[in-house]
Amino acid sequence: MNASTATLPVVVIGAGPIGLAAAARLLERDIQPLVLEAGPSAATAVRAWSHVRLFSPWSEVVDPAAEKLLAPTGWVRPDAATYPSGGDWAGLYLQPLADVLGEKVRYNARVTGVSRTGRDRIVDADRDQQPFVIHFTGPDSAEERIYARAVIDASGTWSTPSPAGGSGLAALGEKAAADRTSYRIPDLKDPAVRARYAGKRTAVIGTGASAFTALAYLADLAKADDGTGTHATWILRRGISGSTFGGGEADQLPARGALGLAAKAAVDNRYADAVTGFRTDAIDRDSDGRLVLVGEDGRRLDAVDELIVLTGLRPDLTFLDELRLALDERLQAPVALAPLIDPNQHSCGTVYPHGQTELAHPEKDLYLVGMKSYGRAPTFLAMTGYEQVRSIAAHLAGDHQAAERVELTLPETGVCGGAGLFDQPAAAEETGGCCTAPATLTIGGPASGSGGC
Repeated sequence: MNASTATLPVVVIGAGPIGLAAAARLLERDIQPLVLEAGPSAATAVRAWSHVRLFSPWSEVVDPAAEKLLAPTGWVRPDAATYPSGGDWAGLYLQPLADVLGEKVRYNARVTGVSRTGRDRIVDADRDQQPFVIHFTGPDSAEERIYARAVIDASGTWSTPSPAGGSGLAALGEKAAADRTSYRIPDLKDPAVRARYAGKRTAVIGTGASAFTALAYLADLAKADDGTGTHATWILRRGISGSTFGGGEADQLPARGALGLAAKAAVDNRYADAVTGFRTDAIDRDSDGRLVLVGEDGRRLDAVDELIVLTGLRPDLTFLDELRLALDERLQAPVALAPLIDPNQHSCGTVYPHGQTELAHPEKDLYLVGMKSYGRAPTFLAMTGYEQVRSIAAHLAGDHQAAERVELTLPETGVCGGAGLFDQPAAAEETGGCCTAPATLTIGGPASGSGGC
């Protein structure tokens, strides 16, 4: 890095929980951050699931450096033992933190591309010595650019939900069914949303915490509207086993364990029917315009009025296309991190705390953090993200000893199952034998993350 580059800010993409924590950690190291947030306020993604309660308490969703930054304003952390909703998290912590950062956060700034100044993806010469150039659109959609000494991408995965199709692609007819399809947990306290699902038959695709939440919400609606025909059909790509509903009473996060039990109760009490081993291939319409799911095996399910798809989230890598990333071919997570979080291999225990070493890419001083660092894996925790950015900030400050030091111990739950770990609302579906750990439905999350927290 040359002298002129060293004076540039570190650009952080995304003003969510991990992006704002990154800014706080950088300031702690006397490094100037600039946070670019696509939305009109802090925690735009978290606000989208404001009605969902995290399963992690306040004690686990506030970054220590951020708390120090807030302290001079008179800010006091809410009761550490209570569980915030997404709205609480955004309004009581994340927005106040962004307000303290002030002009270091720019809203309505959507990043469209990141590269090295004067170097496309192919050019090697003096590449690491060139500053990053970030292109983004401002509030009036005008194109702007800014230069940075390093880039921390904390943009999350909330904007790119996975489709209904069992192959990872949209099912045939899925786009045409958009008017009756949602990829989010419905807020049934909203009268308009409640009217959409009351008295209707709804199919829910997914087996993570988000699907549990949706099933529990729809069951409550069916109880309240008894006799009106409110009913859910739960679509599972695999069968039901002892671990399908998570850890239950054995889960060290009681709120998360209760969520799985609520989903089980919805099925046991016949508010929802479970259809197993069904991989959606197409979505047709019947003569009344209702949706008919067609499986890869040719099965056609009874028509439903609405469809809720909660099959996980995936990273948007398009604006990083001119940079050199080293990503696992399956998870789209950094290659050194992927083995630690791979749901095909990861079982009991927690994900090992990690930092800049595991998150580094061939493109020097570029980091994907938070949910985005986990690619398609459903095991992210807010606490893990806070440790990531602590390590990265130390590394950028030249304190390599602190960067390599692990300053986080994750409690183990000893609960294994397909629900996975997630700090965000839409937990990934069918995670295999992943072990649930303390989660916060954060970055993207439900007590239900972003996903149960």
